[in-house]
Amino acid sequence: MHSSHLLRKGRVSKTNHYYALTLVCHLRRNHLNNLFINRRIIHEMRKLEIEKLITSNTFVLMPNHLHWLIQLSNSLSISEVVRKFKGRTATLFRKHYREKLWQKGFYDHLIRDDEDLVANARYIVANPLRAGLVKNITDYAYWDSVYLKI
Repeated sequence: MHSSHLLRKGRVSKTNHYYALTLVCHLRRNHLNNLFINRRIIHEMRKLEIEKLITSNTFVLMPNHLHWLIQLSNSLSISEVVRKFKGRTATLFRKHYREKLWQKGFYDHLIRDDEDLVANARYIVANPLRAGLVKNITDYAYWDSVYLKI
């Protein structure tokens, strides 16, 4: 029995608030280790910003899931934003691979304050290090953060 309905329990969408999101690939498959697919996914993330639906703060595409820290605008709920993003990216993926990209549902955490925001951004960026994918985050290609100093 699926428990994805439990993820929605207590979900609230607050305009201008930050959310840490986790989206998992279907059957936890490593779909997000392909340069072509990852570039398309990142393009769709940026497109939501251009459409002024969100402001992206930090993200990392891990091989089988996405961590994303966003600020919600006033036009759509968090569920509607995720549904739009997952729909667009799933369509692109299915066109090339004829498989499902995303698992149903998503995890979200409403960011409480600036300290929580920075802690979540650090957690997200450090994911490839904790997973042993790289020894230095600069060696991992699929992440970005507003806190990155060039």
